[in-house]
Amino acid sequence: MAPAGTLSETLGVVTALHDSPLHDSALLRAARGEKVPHTPVWFMRQAGRSLPEYLKVREGIAMLDSCQNAELITEITLQPVRRYGVDAAIFFSDIVLPLKAVGVDLDIVPGVGPVVASPVRTLADVEAIPDLTAEQIPYITQAVQALVGELASVNGGTPLIGFAGAPFTVASYLVEGGPSKEHAKTKALMFGAPDVWDALMRKIADVSAVFLETQVAAGASAVQLFDSWAGALTPDDYARFVQPHSARVLERVGELGVPRIHFGVGTTNLLDLMGEAGADVVGVDWRTPLDRAIPLVGDRSVQGNLDPTLVFAPTEVMTERAAGVIEAGRAARGHIFNLGHGVIPSTDPDQLARLTEFVQSYPLD
Repeated sequence: MAPAGTLSETLGVVTALHDSPLHDSALLRAARGEKVPHTPVWFMRQAGRSLPEYLKVREGIAMLDSCQNAELITEITLQPVRRYGVDAAIFFSDIVLPLKAVGVDLDIVPGVGPVVASPVRTLADVEAIPDLTAEQIPYITQAVQALVGELASVNGGTPLIGFAGAPFTVASYLVEGGPSKEHAKTKALMFGAPDVWDALMRKIADVSAVFLETQVAAGASAVQLFDSWAGALTPDDYARFVQPHSARVLERVGELGVPRIHFGVGTTNLLDLMGEAGADVVGVDWRTPLDRAIPLVGDRSVQGNLDPTLVFAPTEVMTERAAGVIEAGRAARGHIFNLGHGVIPSTDPDQLARLTEFVQSYPLD
């Protein structure tokens, strides 16, 4: 199957999805706000992190190298689906991979995170970043196609969620040169050189959109846009400097007809704006109870939001709190169960298996 590069080809893939059993999967039904047989569940960072099989297959292989190997991407994405029987697979990749694909000099340093050799500070720096095309990431198309084939026979058909970083979070790595708690350089550029900032965000929005479009064209059933660091912003600054660019990504993917999940960390004060950016599902981190979040997101589904540390508690405590999340989620248009952030590396996989079984068997009637 050749990479689907045109809009008409991509729409053909999406039309096929509507005619497949995946269209009626619990995850996609919840995303659309329809009645579900059970609360669908998957976990952010489920593709690896705590799994011994993941650690084994990644041994001696750098993170970005593994994200550019179609066979490894496929294997790692499938591992938690096999082990837990979750209701969706999340495509194994990294927020900065599209930048690497267009030639930005960066690496993921163990124990540190993404490190950019030459941080972006000027308009010339922005203009030096090439645009992304599907032809530059053939391993993404190959992996998605392989995954869609494999997932079609798992539990009657398991959807694949496409993955990409949102413009603000990706921009923060480019401007800071690496991870940052304060985002001081990022905000200095945003406030002090708004023309450079706008150009950078437009560039990244286009890159992220192509990255997601490529995954949908190859068969991904939904997408999630991660804005990990958006919680560092005030609502006014988010609305002015960030929301239009995230909306650009989500609008382009929305034209393809797949559900769009939008997630950020520490974004209690931004949930309404993140939904208005074009999300069908708003991800809620563990800091905000769903009964407070649901009125903020409007007529949209929600995703979340068990505290990731609760999997370290006794099973009965974990499941009691999970039940509370499920009950609160009933008030939303639709609810997808997840942790309030990613799986912690030291998590016991057996405990996640118990949590998955509990959520999927929890009575909704």
